Amino acid sequence: MNVTVTTPAGTSTGTAAQFTYIAPAVPTVTSVSPTSGPTAGGTSVTVGGAAFTGATAVHFGANAATNVVVNGAGTSLTATTPAGTGTVNVTVTTPAGTSTGAAAQFTYIAAPPTQGYWMVASDGGIFAFGDAGFYQSMGGQPLNKPIVGMAATPDGKGYWMVASDGGIFAFGDAGFYQSMGGQPLNKPIVGMAATSDGKGYWMVASDGGIFAFGDAGFYQSMGGQPLNKPIVGMAATPDGNGYWMVASDGGSSPSVTPGSTSPWVDSP
Repeated sequence: MNVTVTTPAGTSTGTAAQFTYIAPAVPTVTSVSPTSGPTAGGTSVTVGGAAFTGATAVHFGANAATNVVVNGAGTSLTATTPAGTGTVNVTVTTPAGTSTGAAAQFTYIAAPPTQGYWMVASDGGIFAFGDAGFYQSMGGQPLNKPIVGMAATPDGKGYWMVASDGGIFAFGDAGFYQSMGGQPLNKPIVGMAATSDGKGYWMVASDGGIFAFGDAGFYQSMGGQPLNKPIVGMAATPDGNGYWMVASDGGSSPSVTPGSTSPWVDSP
């Protein structure tokens, strides 16, 4: 566009001076971190991209985020997620428009059950209480050996059962990562524990032998070691880098990552 000046003598002509109007850039979203959070909302996230200056809204799907703060360069912002479900696009709106596309998405994850529990019977029957879900069972089905333990998946939407011969039965979103069913055992299996991500599990035998499957690590065992009383159960550490066994007399043996100086303990 030409720039002209008008005086009583007239108006300038020609194209010696021009000015170009530049439309403000529409925001673009390229990243979001973290990429998941609870359905209740309340997760603090960082959204990356460009042209965020003057942002008037940030949406997760159709729902508006709160506490939006844009950095000085307009390339990043922080916000608090609203409540939602499923996987949704993250969009930013400024006076220039709203970002488009699915370059950045956020997945809402339902909270695991916290007000319930399961019981398992030796015939594989499952009894669910509180907000624990029922995802089928082995009740009424033929079993080679009785069920002796179970473990739930991290999200509470599935579980495993283990039989005394090492057979594994997976239900709901529990994955099957092999078993000891049909394999020779020195002593029967008496319990199991799942890894923190639910992609593996351990079994423990009454002689303290450990069998690790999936992404479960092997951190020593009591197999072949003298025991005052037989092992009757086990539990994993929260990070999955170790486990405990407990004997029928209440003695415990911690197993830890290789290289640790922590002693084995069989306390009375």
